[in-house]
Amino acid sequence: MSSPAPARPRPVHQAADLLAAYLPGSFYYSSARGSLLADGVYAPVHAAPGKRARAAAEVLDAALVAGVTEPVVAGAIGFRPDAPSSLVVPALVRKAGPPKASGPVAPLGGNWTVSPRPAPEVYTTAVAKALDEIRDGDLRKIVLARCLDVTGGDPVAVPRLLARLVHADPAAHAFAVDVSAPGDAAPRTLVGASPELLVSRRGRVVTANPLAGSRPRVADDAENSRRVKDLLASEKDRDEHAHVAAQVAEVLGRFCVDLDVPAEPEVIGTPTMWHLSTTISGRLADPADAGSSALGLAEALHPTPAVCGVPTALARDTIAALEPEDRGYYAGLVGWTDQDGDGEWVVTIRCAEVRDRTVRLFAGAGVVAGSDPAAELAETGAKFGTMLRALGLEGAE
Repeated sequence: MSSPAPARPRPVHQAADLLAAYLPGSFYYSSARGSLLADGVYAPVHAAPGKRARAAAEVLDAALVAGVTEPVVAGAIGFRPDAPSSLVVPALVRKAGPPKASGPVAPLGGNWTVSPRPAPEVYTTAVAKALDEIRDGDLRKIVLARCLDVTGGDPVAVPRLLARLVHADPAAHAFAVDVSAPGDAAPRTLVGASPELLVSRRGRVVTANPLAGSRPRVADDAENSRRVKDLLASEKDRDEHAHVAAQVAEVLGRFCVDLDVPAEPEVIGTPTMWHLSTTISGRLADPADAGSSALGLAEALHPTPAVCGVPTALARDTIAALEPEDRGYYAGLVGWTDQDGDGEWVVTIRCAEVRDRTVRLFAGAGVVAGSDPAAELAETGAKFGTMLRALGLEGAE
């Protein structure tokens, strides 16, 4: 009787190697939890909104039976209920630890043309209209976004853009997702570095980190300290943040026991912004239910008031009426879920869609009673900073 062949040792990947191996068309995701690079498509995940988690669980079960090693569902979901999604079970998945800080990455070259969409004065007019809706109706908060179209002389080097985002802030939730659609003249990639964890799951432990209420970060330490104190003391920003944290806690409370919701927010920083932050955690009541997977929880939470408003349906309809450009995947979800239901999903902010020579950047600001249109315009300008710095165009908004 012959002896079974010895199993080959599994390769050990390094985070830097996964980043270096990324090519457009792959799925890349990294955060403080770790790095993931996925290639190819074993199967797409098609389902109506709200039913994607159960469809994903079925496809993952089939992949396991077919011999796919440690399959995951990965991809992005758009902002609106009828928006597209790019969820697939990749044919090959490689994982590594979180990325580490390293030396600078060469800047992207090219002569850039920057076109705001809409024009700044059109955006401030929309904010003023939203404030009228808040004053006269049932709307309590709305997030209004705008775009910048940045066009270069040559096709944009997406791998270099992604590397610059990761090296600028290794702790961010960095991602690159192929979101090409039938009929596109050129491939499209959703790329960004989100500061906002929508939800993560490890076993029964669930964590969310809603952000709302912001100040731009500057180079002067004393001024940064003043801005942090001002943010913590701002009634307007704390009210905006409370809307978001309350909704996230309410939704997770349907799935969790022992939910921990801090009474006060704290301030966290990115290289370009300061944000009011609340870390909410809990233990799942039924981790075996597909609706309690990381993807199921993300679907239940989406969209939070951090990217939509209060009440949700009215805010989303008002956004459609006031924003001239369709958001597409901006303010949606991006992340991954494995066969155990564990995973991590983030809000697709500080992001852009890259197609050939054009990068379309997105940024939004929360509008509540007491908001100032000029201040909200300035806030979106500051939030463009993450992507503009990666492009080598800081301050070009």
